[in-house]
Amino acid sequence: MDAQILIMGSFGLLILLVAWFPIFISRLPLTLPMLCVAIGFGGFMLLGEDGLSPREYPATLSVLTELTIIVSLAGAGLSIDKSWAWRRWTNTWRLLGIAMPLTIAACAMLAAVYLGLPWATAVLIGAVIAPTDPVLAADVRVGPPREATEDEVRFSLTSEAGLNDGLGFPFTMLALGLAAHGALGDWTWHWLAVDGLWRCGAGLAAGWLMGRLLGAVVFRIGKRTIARTGQGFASLGIIFVVYAVAELIHGYGFIAVFVAAMVLRRHDDRHGYHLRLHGFIEQAEHLLMMTLLVLFGGSLAGPLLEELTWPMVIATLVVLFIIRPLAGLLSLLGTRLRSCERIIVSLFGIRGVGSFFYLAYATNAGNFAQIDTAWALVSFIVLMSVFSYGILSAALMNWLDRRQAALAEAEENKPGR
Repeated sequence: MDAQILIMGSFGLLILLVAWFPIFISRLPLTLPMLCVAIGFGGFMLLGEDGLSPREYPATLSVLTELTIIVSLAGAGLSIDKSWAWRRWTNTWRLLGIAMPLTIAACAMLAAVYLGLPWATAVLIGAVIAPTDPVLAADVRVGPPREATEDEVRFSLTSEAGLNDGLGFPFTMLALGLAAHGALGDWTWHWLAVDGLWRCGAGLAAGWLMGRLLGAVVFRIGKRTIARTGQGFASLGIIFVVYAVAELIHGYGFIAVFVAAMVLRRHDDRHGYHLRLHGFIEQAEHLLMMTLLVLFGGSLAGPLLEELTWPMVIATLVVLFIIRPLAGLLSLLGTRLRSCERIIVSLFGIRGVGSFFYLAYATNAGNFAQIDTAWALVSFIVLMSVFSYGILSAALMNWLDRRQAALAEAEENKPGR
């Protein structure tokens, strides 16, 4: 059979699977990412293929994951209804400013001291697995615009994932500096000033300015023309332009895309065109996610996990179920979240596509000792994240929704109300 026809037919089946299968698994502890990984693994095993090795194609993987993250960040930004009021984002700032650095430091220590990896590689591992993933967090993200599911737990997880994917870049650049220079030195000041302060600030500024500009074009100048067309695919043009502008001024494009999408969302926020933009982005995100996870599943049929050892398995469990939850709980102490809400926000530090992007980027840009071990460890962390959180997410979020509804009803029925 012609390979081209076989690939086309297989891709068509996968698209139908993405579109229709969630209907049939909605009551099961299964998620689409889990299914895609299983299909990729099973498909390569049945075909007798040796699997794919992302380690051998870091440039290609970097481009694919970069595109997927950009689209996912835009979807997350367009879905958030909450305004930019500083106090309303308290939980997000705590997760970014406390939980993320603690996670990076703890994971780097674990990799260096427990696994015996060189410090440059250990810092790289901390940097790539600290950001939570907006791509795989669909079950714990806020819903489409104007949907009533934007509770504080979902908002905290969505906004954290939207911003910390970009904030993983400075720490990845730190690891690259350590790999190149061997130790901290004069170059550290350049890293702090340029890779830390300038590029983050430029990303924020580019996102805010471009969001304001494009929002004015769509919802003011062109409200009777552009917005009325209902062409959702324009969302791709918007985010690509924003990303390019941010990168041209040496800002972080990931931060710019998320911020621009949020600023755009604030323009005429009741307009139905927001639903069109978000809907198209969501469909594109699902297709890209499906493709990457099927390829990830295929890579598991090959040598990707050959370097995996029992200490690395233990380290994975520590990262997912001790380091992230403890860092999250510490960062959220004193907030208005209830104890159960703090636990859920702290637990769902989902790792995924972002980790592969940063690892592929660093592999392509620098030379790290024992990089195959890093690939095996990060891949296993993502695999465990996909399946463990996939099993837990629906049950915990449904329980949380029922509890919040019961608390709201009890508040309404209080005497004197």
